[in-house]
Amino acid sequence: MSVPAATALALGLWGIDRQGSMWRDESVTYQVAHRSLGDLWGLLGHIDAVHGLYYLFMHAVFAVWDGGLVVLRLPSVAATALAAAGVAAIGGRLSGRLAGLLAGLVFALLPVTQQYAQEGRSYALVTAGVTWATYFFLRGIEGGTDGTVDHGREGGPGASRARWWVAYALTLAFASWLHEFAVLALVAHALTLWRLRVPRRTWRLWALAAACAALSLLPLAAVSAGQADQQLGWLGRPSLNAWLQFAALAVAGLLLCRFLGRGSGATGSGTLAALALPLLIAPAGLLMAVSLVKPWYVDRYVLYCMAGLALPAGAALARAVRRRHRAAPVARALTAGAVAVLAVAVLLPWSLLVRSPESRKDDVVAVAHAVERTAHDGDGVLFMPARRREWLLSYPSVLDRLDDLALAGSPAASRTLQGTELPAATIRQRILSADRVIALADPAGQPLDPFPQEEVKRQTLRSSFEVCERIRVRGAQVLVYARPGHCVR
Repeated sequence: MSVPAATALALGLWGIDRQGSMWRDESVTYQVAHRSLGDLWGLLGHIDAVHGLYYLFMHAVFAVWDGGLVVLRLPSVAATALAAAGVAAIGGRLSGRLAGLLAGLVFALLPVTQQYAQEGRSYALVTAGVTWATYFFLRGIEGGTDGTVDHGREGGPGASRARWWVAYALTLAFASWLHEFAVLALVAHALTLWRLRVPRRTWRLWALAAACAALSLLPLAAVSAGQADQQLGWLGRPSLNAWLQFAALAVAGLLLCRFLGRGSGATGSGTLAALALPLLIAPAGLLMAVSLVKPWYVDRYVLYCMAGLALPAGAALARAVRRRHRAAPVARALTAGAVAVLAVAVLLPWSLLVRSPESRKDDVVAVAHAVERTAHDGDGVLFMPARRREWLLSYPSVLDRLDDLALAGSPAASRTLQGTELPAATIRQRILSADRVIALADPAGQPLDPFPQEEVKRQTLRSSFEVCERIRVRGAQVLVYARPGHCVR
């Protein structure tokens, strides 16, 4: 477990500041975690309750060390290392130490793992929680100390390991409080039990632990259900590309498990497939199916499914290594060298990409710097749409220099993420009272919000101002407006 964990830790620390960039979801974490506990609690009653435990955790982290981008991402780095260790522990339990080592390394090296290891959001922590809950689940269904699953008589010795089920329930509950969709791992684990044909007593123990984890989530579910339209209203149904990615991962997992089962009499291979495939396929597949009716799917919400791919990949690599040991030393060395070169050639470009600003939708830092260079003290500022106020909320020293023409209530005072805005008629009057306006907008070609406040911003600027300067940054544009004939060239 130590080698995969150390590898994941090193990869997470490599370029952790992502060239000094931060995207808007991370900015939400940063500015919300810096609110007072009273303001934070008030926010969670209105929106983002699903991330409440994570925000409280990050509030405590910043209280200990307010170290900017590095501290924002360090918990995710540590969680990814913990998850890699969990994958290694599961793989080692089922297929031997070598398979566990390689599974943990595969997990750590996956580009998507590296991406969210450097993300100031909860997804890496959720993945660590689900991975270790799956390890405790595996220990709970074992029939003995040799790691085999209990298929024996009712009430066999392996079915009574209560401490593993307690650990399972607590860990999965914790992961689900970090993000509710972690509870979908229960579906995967139920499918594993069904495929392994475990005794009824094992079913009962799992059902009790699963019920405890699910019931503990009810208070959060009750609050977040009322916030769902605000929280997930921006989502659309899964795209064709999302379905193709899901299908590709599912096929890869199936082929790896089929390879492991071919010519193998080991029970560990069957148990690994029964554990890994449901974890890889069921949570994401179920969420995508539900999203055909009620869009809830984003791949990062079920990031933990990647453990289901790493496990058979590690076992398959271990089998290949064992077979190569029978070959001549020269052949083994050439094969190892070729595999290493291929891995670097494939992974290095992705590893470099996820550590660059281009790997995210936008760059809050670049937007703030562009405004800082361009704006004059007292200039009016408009956010188009209003939710793009997030681009400057993590940089109050920049925002405080400007007159926010549409703002009615600050984020903290209004208990919202980006504040509330004035009526359209008032916004128009305030814009017309300004001589110079800095507008922060999405890139050209993006859909325009149809709300009255947004329409009046666009119409007033178009009719009464001219564009003096347009600065394009990652995922945004900063436009400087002035009265006709008053642009300073």
